[in-house]
Amino acid sequence: MNKVIPKIFYSDTKVGLDLFVECLGFKVKYSEPGGEHPFYIVDRNGVTLFLHEDDEYAKKDRPEIRIDTDNIEALHKELSGKRIQLFHPNLPAVKLQPWGLKEFALLDKSGVCVIIQQSN
Repeated sequence: MNKVIPKIFYSDTKVGLDLFVECLGFKVKYSEPGGEHPFYIVDRNGVTLFLHEDDEYAKKDRPEIRIDTDNIEALHKELSGKRIQLFHPNLPAVKLQPWGLKEFALLDKSGVCVIIQQSN
């Protein structure tokens, strides 16, 4: 196995594009924006996600996704200059956790939580 590629369901994929493309700097590698279920594949440095519009699945549960990085302070600084309103209210700053990871988190308006982590 090489990597996990999550599929995240949204009632409106614009919310996911706002978080992952506009805030986190992912690039759209493929898109099907029209039709009943718009679909996007986004990637940044080999981290790939599928964003899929399907209201039925989006209402069931909102995922928590972890993205590992090797320079958490630089990434936090980059994001602080862009979209501070997307920082999770419970973990907006880089914090060393008791389990040995440095972390901060983002939260979009649909409830998708992205935790950025780095081994200490």
